Amino acid sequence: MVRTERLTPHMVRIVLGGDGLAGLAADEFTDHYIKLLFAPPGVTYPEPFDMTRIREEFPREQWPTTRTYTVRAWDAAQREMTVDFVVHGDEGLAGPWAANARVGETVRFLGPGGGYAPDPAADWHLLVGDESALPAIAASLERLPEDAVGRAFIEIESPDDEQKIALPPGVELHWLHRGTRPVGEALLTAVRTLDFPPGDVHAFVHGEAGFVKDLRRHLRLERQVPRERLSISGYWRLGKSDEAWRAIKRDWNDQVEREQEGRPTAA
Repeated sequence: MVRTERLTPHMVRIVLGGDGLAGLAADEFTDHYIKLLFAPPGVTYPEPFDMTRIREEFPREQWPTTRTYTVRAWDAAQREMTVDFVVHGDEGLAGPWAANARVGETVRFLGPGGGYAPDPAADWHLLVGDESALPAIAASLERLPEDAVGRAFIEIESPDDEQKIALPPGVELHWLHRGTRPVGEALLTAVRTLDFPPGDVHAFVHGEAGFVKDLRRHLRLERQVPRERLSISGYWRLGKSDEAWRAIKRDWNDQVEREQEGRPTAA
């Protein structure tokens, strides 16, 4: 770890660097992600670190806990990776760690993975998400060509959580301040009432799974956005721990898609 920075009251930036990033590439997609590895208290692993060896030699309860975070930026020349963390006090695992992280710490992760980047051939772009999707949306906005047309909606807790993001002149960024409203409520209203520009839209919608489900239905059925033009997924689920959500996420997404495509659901 080479730098840390408090961006807003609820977001901390960590910049990773060093020889361990040699040979890494994280610039193909704007939703690149890594899986950070946190050892259980009191557990140490042999060096050099080898995840395959750990899974073979250590009992499962001693395997690292993983948390998935978006790569906000990748600097190949400096060999530095920027990752932004949502922080809410002592809540969660990765957030409190990021809030107290110190330069020089060793950070282990798997990845990066990813699958979305804004299509420069699209007539316009729609980007929607809460704080968990903010880094990917920001990276996507900065990747758009100068003549791009787009609408971006990011829901945050308060005006203090807004960030400066470079935008093409034809792209509108709307910060939606949640306040005491349920997560995603403002996003649902904004997208449902949006006057869609004409033409082919390439959409990115991520965040809390409840509002993502509702927006998936709206975009697929009411707006008739083709499935292949829609990157959409629940990054987290209200009331579920990260482990509990990951355990059901694939099946949950499959069931939602079946329902919205009019296909039979599993018994």
